[in-house]
Amino acid sequence: MQNEALNGGGTLFVRKHPDLRVRVVHGNTLTAAVILNEIPGDVAEVFLTGATSKLGRAIALYLCRKKIRVLMLTLSTERFMNIQREAPAEFQQYLVQVTKYQAAQNCKTWIVGKWLSPREQRWAPAGTHFHQFVVPPIIGFRRDCTYGKLAAMRLPEDVEGLGTCEYTMGRGVVHACHAGGVVHFLEGWDHHEVGAIDVDRIDAVWNAALRHGLTPA
Repeated sequence: MQNEALNGGGTLFVRKHPDLRVRVVHGNTLTAAVILNEIPGDVAEVFLTGATSKLGRAIALYLCRKKIRVLMLTLSTERFMNIQREAPAEFQQYLVQVTKYQAAQNCKTWIVGKWLSPREQRWAPAGTHFHQFVVPPIIGFRRDCTYGKLAAMRLPEDVEGLGTCEYTMGRGVVHACHAGGVVHFLEGWDHHEVGAIDVDRIDAVWNAALRHGLTPA
């Protein structure tokens, strides 16, 4: 349902069925929130791969508003500029297009939305932390670096009836996008969450998740 190329991140279903009595929720707003809340408050620059994807776009636009410089790896100047134009004028300078991994050789915060080979990982300086939203997750090749896991949230301990496990997740832990669907239902929101991520809703969805007892995994 989340695939942009197949169905526009769920927009196809909403357009074909305007009278749906259920809400269509891709949950990626909470995925973005989990990744963003992993980033330490003193970080001034990040390197972002998968920079023009649905999640990459939202992460870049959110961080630039915090005056964090985002090195966006993309060969498409047109796609980069479309995202840059979405940012308020005073923050557009914090979005920077780069076309090679070498551009991040002094940046210790990598946000990975596209598979990285061991050779590509070599460009990261020692001490780099790899945040990631790529599936499957990248291989932890560098012993002098650290690797985050896929965005996930732990359900409250009093949740009952959870009969399945998810991919590489531990018991009681679900992918952040699935948790996003749960939060949407618990809040009683009546809008569909499809297509591009609404950057203005990232903090609201994060706070709602915490309010309902979900915690970062």
